[in-house]
This record gives sequence, structure tokens and C-alpha cells, in this order.
Amino acid sequence: MSQAMYDKIRQVLATNADPVSLQNLVDVVEIRNVAENGDTLSAELCFGYAIEPVREQLQATLSQLLTGLGFAKLKLTLTWQVKPAQDKPLEGAGKVKNILAVASGKGGVGKSTTAVNLALALAADGARVGILDADIYGPSLGMMLGVPKGTRPEVHQQNFFVPIESLGLQSISMGFLTTEETPMVWRGPMASGALQQLLKQTLWNDLDYLVVDMPPGTGDIQLTLSQQVPVSGAVVVTTPQDIALLDAKKGIEMFRKVHVAVLGVVENMATHICSQCGHEEHIFGEGGGAAIAKEYGVSVLGSLPLDLSIREQADSGKPTVASDPNGPIAAVYRQIARLSAGQLAKMAGRSAGASPKISIHND
Repeated sequence: MSQAMYDKIRQVLATNADPVSLQNLVDVVEIRNVAENGDTLSAELCFGYAIEPVREQLQATLSQLLTGLGFAKLKLTLTWQVKPAQDKPLEGAGKVKNILAVASGKGGVGKSTTAVNLALALAADGARVGILDADIYGPSLGMMLGVPKGTRPEVHQQNFFVPIESLGLQSISMGFLTTEETPMVWRGPMASGALQQLLKQTLWNDLDYLVVDMPPGTGDIQLTLSQQVPVSGAVVVTTPQDIALLDAKKGIEMFRKVHVAVLGVVENMATHICSQCGHEEHIFGEGGGAAIAKEYGVSVLGSLPLDLSIREQADSGKPTVASDPNGPIAAVYRQIARLSAGQLAKMAGRSAGASPKISIHND
């Protein structure tokens, strides 16, 4: 077999979309260990994001795509490996491949709930995920993850925090270091310093993704994270209201100015469905998320309804993806996670470059 077979496989991938991440297959898949043995073609395709729940779907899709290469038998192995989308690693105590910021221009749009469910969805697909509550003034992560009140992280060698594990996530929050009755009466530089300490002095254990729940707005903390930390990408959360969309634009502009890729927009409270009659209406406006996404050339990663269960599940310490993993709302969070992971995989592939790994057999 020659380089030509590698090129043929690559051409097939280049002309088809990934049904999971919706990226072009060649952008999220690395071709490895291509071998020809008589009438059998063997190949390993390594995805740049976790694929555990969708492995069978991808196996069927790719097997069908590659059957036209002229071999009677196809031995196709699917693997996955998350790689950093940034060349610059996190300068800290823990190991983190990708930092994913979840931000909003204003408060009250469901950013923290989105961040937690996004992290849970990434973990449900098989990735190693951590979450950092960067909302220094109003930390809520402990409640959402069901961490008992008064839980404190262990301190290693008097300098490093050991993240608290809950619902399969590694987590750290200023709320783990204070009490509910202790307000953070800090100026901007103090808050920014605390954020950097939480981020860099936490012993993150080999994370594929660290989801950072940003405080609302575009102030000191946001700029500190964006400028001094290698953020791989950002997700901006909004509601359809005009004032929320205006603030969301400011958030997108901020990330662009500091050269952080905006992966897309999540629209919360997009519709309300009456629990009595089933009537659906756009009580906060319609099409706002799509309009802002089109204006900035990004995608709408997902639209979520105004649903009582989302709030109740988060407040009870078991957010939607954990409490109702097969439900329709969890499916939207899974879509948001996979579309985000797919874009990061594409960025990582471009950063690393493509290099074929070919084995030649003429048996």
C-alpha cells in the first residue's frame, strides 16, 4: 500500500460531516495505522473529542463511508484523544489540556447552570472534566454539585488545593473556602488574584477540559482570565431579551479583543411551554440568539426552554444532565458539549498539524 490509500481515506473524511460534532470529519479525526493485508483494509481513526456514548453511531457511519475503497473487508478501530487547542499550557500545579470559559454579559441568564450541565455533559461522553467557579462574589457551584455545606478542599504541601470531586467532576470554588455569611468585600485586583490562585494552585488531575464559570460582565476578573490564562475557547450565554443580547455582544467583543475564540452562543429561556395546556410562546422575544450568532459569525450551540425542572434540579444539587440524563433538556446540553468539543478538536488539529501514520503490509 502507498501514500495513495492514506490520501483516499482522507478524501472521504474531507467530503463528509461528522454527525456528532457537525465539523468536517477530516478536521476532528486523525488517521492512524493504515494497513493493507490482502483483501482487508485496516485503519484506526482517532477522534479529538470523547466519543463513548456515540461510538456505535460513528462506527456505523464511518464503516459505510469507507466501504467504497475497493476492499472486501474493513477493520475499523475508533479511538479518541483530547488534545490542547492552545500551544501554551496552563502554568500551574495541575494538568489541564483545555480551558473552556462560560460567560455572560449580565447576570440572571442561567450562565452557572449552563456551565455545570456543560461540564457534566462533557464528562458523560467520557472526558476528564473539572469546573472552576470564578464568580468570586457569588459562588454557587457547591450547591449545584450537591457538595455538603462546610466541605473544605484538602491542602497539599501547604500550597496547593486538592479539588473536591462530585458527580464525576473535579471542582474548586471560593465558596469552598468561605461561609455563606461571608461576603467577598474585595476590590478588583484582590478578586483577580484570588481567581489566579484557585486556577493555578489547584492540583487538577489530568483534565481534558476545565470549564470556568465566569462572573457576569466584562470587568477585571474576565480580563485577567482572558489575558493571563490560555483559554481555549468561550461559550457566551444569553436570553432572547434585547438588553441581554446587548450585553452578550459586549462579552463576545471582549473575547475577540483578547484573541479568545468564541465557540458559540447558548440561548436560555428561549421558549415557555405551559404545563397545563402545552402552549408554547416566546415570552422573552424570539430569534435573538440566532441574530447575534449570525452577526458575529458563530453558531447557536443550543436553545433551552424556560423550564422549572432546570432550576429545581440545579438547586437540589443534581443538575439536569445528572438527574435526567436521557431527557430532552439533557439532550440539548449534550449537543452544546459535543459542538463545543468538536470545535476545540478542530482547533487542536490545526495547531498540531496532520501527519500520517502508515503501516505497509503486502501479505
